[in-house]
Amino acid sequence: MTDPTDTDLPPGTPSAAPRTPLWSHVKTSILEMIREKGIGANAPLPSEKELCELYKVSRTVVREALNQLVYEHVIYKRQGKGAFVAGKREEQDFVGSVVGFSGELMDKHRRITRRVLVQRIATPSERAQKHLRLPPGDGPESKVVEVSRVQMVDGIPRLLVHHSIPARMAPGLESVPLQTRSFYDVLQKQYGILFRRADRWIEAVMPTKEEAQLLGIAPTSPLLAIESCALSERGDAIEYYYALFRTDLASLHIRIE
Repeated sequence: MTDPTDTDLPPGTPSAAPRTPLWSHVKTSILEMIREKGIGANAPLPSEKELCELYKVSRTVVREALNQLVYEHVIYKRQGKGAFVAGKREEQDFVGSVVGFSGELMDKHRRITRRVLVQRIATPSERAQKHLRLPPGDGPESKVVEVSRVQMVDGIPRLLVHHSIPARMAPGLESVPLQTRSFYDVLQKQYGILFRRADRWIEAVMPTKEEAQLLGIAPTSPLLAIESCALSERGDAIEYYYALFRTDLASLHIRIE
């Protein structure tokens, strides 16, 4: 197998200074291909096998070149689907607001779709119970409605989010169709639940294999984990969620006031 640090130039790549890694030349060639062929945002690149044959290099070299382009946000990968050209990363004004994830994107005329994974009455997780200030035990006052969804923007998975709402505040929510509706719009219009402020915690995490599959990314792709507790005007805890956000497609805009 060819060493990815090999300095021999594959056919069709520009000349470079001695000792430049081979993957760097392949990366440059892929950039030129994207530019010269006018490959647009979200369009697929040739497969790894096709790139190996095109540049006469090993798969190790091609993968390193693609990984560098992912790191530089030029392309993104979808698990089992290949590599795609990334568009300009947008800013999602989310962290500094109590609006839902889709609110700002709908204002930008993006196509938002949702895949519901879980929608049920359940015993809350330890974190949800703590943040929602629910009593311990298995009684009705301790139950929550759990809703887990994958949100997609223009057909591309961007967010995996797990909501918990005290069941007593939203009776019947476990049966409300949510595939095509904003979660927060349902809470406001159907249950009169209004958020006035929220506390949020953010950290970088690595996805599990299942989470990576749901978001269409490689298991080695880092994500932002966002934990949130929303409060009513009276200061009651009314929603807890844990979300995983793909920052290879968008950055989060934070405003502190």
